Amino acid sequence: MSYSIPPSDSKPISYGLRPSQWATKHPHKPAIIFCDGDAEPQELTWLQVDQRSNQIARLLAQHGVNSDSMVVLGLPNCPEHYLVSLAGWKLGALVLSLRPKLPERERIQLLELANGEVVVADWDNVQSPQLTLDQIKQADRFSADPLPDITAHPGKAVASGGSTGRPKLIVDPNPWASTDDTPVFDLLGIEPSMVHLVSGPLYHNAPYLFSHRGFFQGHTIILTSRFDAAQAADLIEKYKVSYTYMAPIMMSRIAKLPNIGQKNLRSMRTLIHTAAPCPHWLKHAWIDLIGGENLLELFGATEAVGICTIRGNEWLKHEGSVGQPVPGCEMRIIDANGDECAPGAVGEIFMRWTDPNRGPSYTYIGSNPAKKDDAGFSSVGDLGWADEDGYLFIADRRVDMIITGGANVYPAEVEAVLTEHSSIADVAVIGLPDEEWGKRVHAVIQIKDDTDPLTRSELETYCKARLMSYKVPKTFEFVEQLPRNSAGKLRRADLVKARS
Repeated sequence: MSYSIPPSDSKPISYGLRPSQWATKHPHKPAIIFCDGDAEPQELTWLQVDQRSNQIARLLAQHGVNSDSMVVLGLPNCPEHYLVSLAGWKLGALVLSLRPKLPERERIQLLELANGEVVVADWDNVQSPQLTLDQIKQADRFSADPLPDITAHPGKAVASGGSTGRPKLIVDPNPWASTDDTPVFDLLGIEPSMVHLVSGPLYHNAPYLFSHRGFFQGHTIILTSRFDAAQAADLIEKYKVSYTYMAPIMMSRIAKLPNIGQKNLRSMRTLIHTAAPCPHWLKHAWIDLIGGENLLELFGATEAVGICTIRGNEWLKHEGSVGQPVPGCEMRIIDANGDECAPGAVGEIFMRWTDPNRGPSYTYIGSNPAKKDDAGFSSVGDLGWADEDGYLFIADRRVDMIITGGANVYPAEVEAVLTEHSSIADVAVIGLPDEEWGKRVHAVIQIKDDTDPLTRSELETYCKARLMSYKVPKTFEFVEQLPRNSAGKLRRADLVKARS
């Protein structure tokens, strides 16, 4: 059965109202299918999503939530995560999604910044008014009738540790509404009525934002409680998934499954990846799996000061690039003296939007704004270089770059080489203090299960065949598991701190 998108007169539609339109148009179409381990999948139709979010909205309103409020959401991946977000937007509230298992110190700092009207989480010792997951599930005592349409302005916020180490909130200050032809849908490869696998945690911006954009376009959301490579591959095949977001570490774990060549993943029309550099071998592997035209890399930041994109088939002509700025976005690469870099020279990446009527793309709570020059170009600290054709190539941030014996080593380059080794499941390259070199290149390696141990000599030989000598790690360390968050981002600072 095919499903058409509700008609639009190009007037922005609020994200709170949109489920009601889908419930009217296709009440029995699956909206969310929740896969929690080996349990039987839980399915919610559009009618159920609309009615339950109406009920939860009335529960939130009873606790004082309105268009001037912030709702703090600290739930794990589950259908209620979507329902509470929709309920908050139906009341015009700003929704902040936080990691459920935050360290208490960081949680206290973030809740102080948020000053939310209601916290929806299963946390202990919370001073703010709180609703638990069980209370949310019992909201069926409230009316499921429609509510007045309100556009949340703003509607979405996420948390970030930031370069200072003190948490901050990043708020999207724009009205939380879209039209069917909003350019962001093309930018993210989102088409109407796709089947959308959400394997990342909803407290991170990419899976939260992309899936709610997809929800607006009538996607059926296949939600997992946690990422599992084998399960993800099975779900893509079973449900004929056409859209998903993954961090490169997730892509790597799927690509290295022993039976991946037997899986049919060709239903995929857009696999979008961001959050970390993607090694060349991994990009080639996924191009083989789903086709280059269906692999979309996005480079940007939560602050959305600018965006570059590139499809896999274009990447084959510019290997290693994260693409060019999208229409309406400009980029400059600036050196330490404030001068624009020549093609090929590494500098700090600055971007700006060219539309003079476009408002700010973010506001911070708890931090000063990102660096901005007199011409309106902003930087969040990323380094890179552009070629003669304006294609951007990413280097590591200055804080991660290793200066060893006066030479610059970018960890991502060394990590890309090591992850290609058939026995290595994961790797992090860091700089450690060294009396002779200033910093020495140190590789922390996670070996794949059921593989023979690797020796330092084997790894040195492997690296020397692929890297300049000064980039070859001087020391190697083997661990059972690297510290990554559930979005796939490496906690590099934790590794350095524990070894310095």
